[in-house]
Amino acid sequence: MYRKILTLAAGAAALAAASLATTPAMAAGKNICVSWKTFQEERWKTDEAAIKAVVEAAGNKFFSADAQGSAAKQQADIEGLITQGCNVILVVAFDSDAILPAFQAAADAGVKMISYDVLVEHPDALYVTFDNVGVGRLMASTMLEKGRQDGNFAFIKGDKGDPNATFLFQGIMEVLKPNIDAGKIKNVCETFTDGWRPDAAQKNMEQCLTSVNNKVDAVISQNDGMAGGVVAALEAQGLAGTVPVTGQDGDKAALNRVALGTQLVSVWKDSRVLGKAAAEFANMIAEGKANTDIPGVGKFNSGAKGVEVNAVLIAPNPITRANLNDVIGGGWVTKEEVCAGVAAGSVDACK
Repeated sequence: MYRKILTLAAGAAALAAASLATTPAMAAGKNICVSWKTFQEERWKTDEAAIKAVVEAAGNKFFSADAQGSAAKQQADIEGLITQGCNVILVVAFDSDAILPAFQAAADAGVKMISYDVLVEHPDALYVTFDNVGVGRLMASTMLEKGRQDGNFAFIKGDKGDPNATFLFQGIMEVLKPNIDAGKIKNVCETFTDGWRPDAAQKNMEQCLTSVNNKVDAVISQNDGMAGGVVAALEAQGLAGTVPVTGQDGDKAALNRVALGTQLVSVWKDSRVLGKAAAEFANMIAEGKANTDIPGVGKFNSGAKGVEVNAVLIAPNPITRANLNDVIGGGWVTKEEVCAGVAAGSVDACK
């Protein structure tokens, strides 16, 4: 259960509105560090730029490490960051359970930790993310409103070791359950995807299509990278554009697919807003502010173990063909990137 949500709207106006008060006399020279689960996904580069800008603007130093999709390397990376004198470490966990010893080592060393975007159930860590259950709800509700309300549904879930895959599915099922219970929706395929990899998602979708003789009416894909793999599998069978597909993250390629009509929705989580907020929290914590005193904080205990943590959840924005101007006007992506290959006059944002 989560008792308080910090709502930050997407877009350029929100970047100004999301500016959070920092300690008036911020002493310089703290070390703020980030451990990325993998730096290969497009969105993390955007997050890092936002975090680094806020950290350095406060006179603090920024360091980062790339675990390259390895739980063992991430453990070693965090141990190294502790040794190097990081005051606060933001962690995008590759495996939330495997990384717990590193969080405890940090706590023992007096280093403060922030679970960034991925929940790690350590009571001393601050959890900063978008409302991932809410993202799942938005994917499903958009599918019902603008895609399909019935038929054979395939569910391409994220990595089994990432709690976000579970949170997303929770939100998805909350919305779809009435139609499933009524027999309107049939779950014909449901699979986790190793590392959230597009190639693994494509393989999962190919196997799904084979198993049901291409009789799939909708696909709930839990992020944009995997949606790309799903669409590739559908294209190979001549189904792209006729089978609605969900995603999230606001990846440029996904937003172009939305404009082209091969992806129904990308739930936009403006990582500039998330990165900015988390970096400001990190600066505050480095100066001695308690997690309980962070602006917008509430209690969260919906993880698999039920561990209560302090958390700030940020609201996302579902992007469909109807509101592509939100991401263009917000400076997230250019009109040219969104509209590449789109038939003239077919989409308002591309006129």
